[in-house]
Amino acid sequence: MSAKQMPPPKPAERVGASPRNVESPEKGDDGPDFSSLLRAWLESHRASLVDSLRRLGRQPVGSFFTCLVMAIALSLPMGLSLLLSNVERLGGSWQRAAQISLFMKMDANQAQGQKLRDEIAGMPDVAEAEWISREQALAELQQQSGLGEALKELPQNPLPGVVLVTPKEVDKAGLEALRQRLSELPGIEQAQLDLVWVERLSAILKLGERFVFGLAVLLILALLLVIGNTIRLHIENRRTEIEVIKLVGGTDSYVRRPFLYMGALYGTGAGLLAWLVLAFGLDWLNDAVVRLAGLYGSDFALGGVPLSDGLSLLLGAVLLGYIGAWLAVARHLSELAPR
Repeated sequence: MSAKQMPPPKPAERVGASPRNVESPEKGDDGPDFSSLLRAWLESHRASLVDSLRRLGRQPVGSFFTCLVMAIALSLPMGLSLLLSNVERLGGSWQRAAQISLFMKMDANQAQGQKLRDEIAGMPDVAEAEWISREQALAELQQQSGLGEALKELPQNPLPGVVLVTPKEVDKAGLEALRQRLSELPGIEQAQLDLVWVERLSAILKLGERFVFGLAVLLILALLLVIGNTIRLHIENRRTEIEVIKLVGGTDSYVRRPFLYMGALYGTGAGLLAWLVLAFGLDWLNDAVVRLAGLYGSDFALGGVPLSDGLSLLLGAVLLGYIGAWLAVARHLSELAPR
């Protein structure tokens, strides 16, 4: 071999190049670990939430009125439900309105009446039993009828002792069966139950519940339309941006995420406003109710919004906003393909 000739270079190796550092397969890169993925996921959600807040803040008047419309729609069924609860509390519970009056024989004494009351109170279908003696019944009649002086002239007390039975369930067939069973107890002269009044109370209660349920369904549909139309406008305003994101490989979940946060934020604002409207409305109405109840010698007053109901209202509003936004994005996501 001549001195001017050089051996050919090795394959895949340049003459004069430094030797490569070949890594062993055991030291290869396995990709990002779980903590890195979690931080990236949290950062993506944080950025979407901040972006949604920033966009809503740029339109404070429009965002406020959208939340206000949703709040009014949310407060109507909840307000009617709270009023029904207060009316029920005013007239006593429906079970108490369906009391069975057990009139004892005239020769029954105090001990017999109390023993019978304890026996009835232990029955599974009975919520409460109360014993009213003959003397107590006469005193209540004198006070409530306004004929106190006339009743004092009676030679003897004409009223029997009474056991008032409050059932656990208001059901016509069940109440009639309970009345029949109680009338067969020893010492009972008559068992009386006003079934017509019970049926009226049950009908009024069911009517109110159905009305509130129907109104709630209609207003929920209206809320979904409101939030869906609002999100649709935001989508149209960002159509070019979304098309670019999808063009460079953005996933549907990445595109959908800011709008879902926006819907949840609308729902949060609407829930807080609805809670405030209900609290203010009940407090404003309570002044008139207290004055009216005072004319009848009652200390009745409307109750405020319970904390559990308020939290349920807020959670429901957030869910409605989220669902409405999801439906709106799902409806228009197929139209946002890059052109």
